[in-house]
Amino acid sequence: MRPGRAGPIALRPRSLPMADRMQFPESDPRHHTPTIRGMLADAVRHAREDVDKVTDPQARTLFETTAGVLDGLLRAYDHAERRSEPAWR
Repeated sequence: MRPGRAGPIALRPRSLPMADRMQFPESDPRHHTPTIRGMLADAVRHAREDVDKVTDPQARTLFETTAGVLDGLLRAYDHAERRSEPAWR
């Protein structure tokens, strides 16, 4: 990690094992959120890896911004799953 950049939140596995996901009906968000979280985490990782592969400063900034915004979405998913924010209670 480069200095001055906030670290990513702890990333959860891409998805729950099928047996765990199946304990929730398809209409329950918990059936779907692990997969979406995994997709977001993959995109964060990919954007951060690509920062070091390009030399264009604008592209580097775009990729860093992408990773930061997606980290924010991962935090929102975490808060929703934990019901840790008033909006999710």
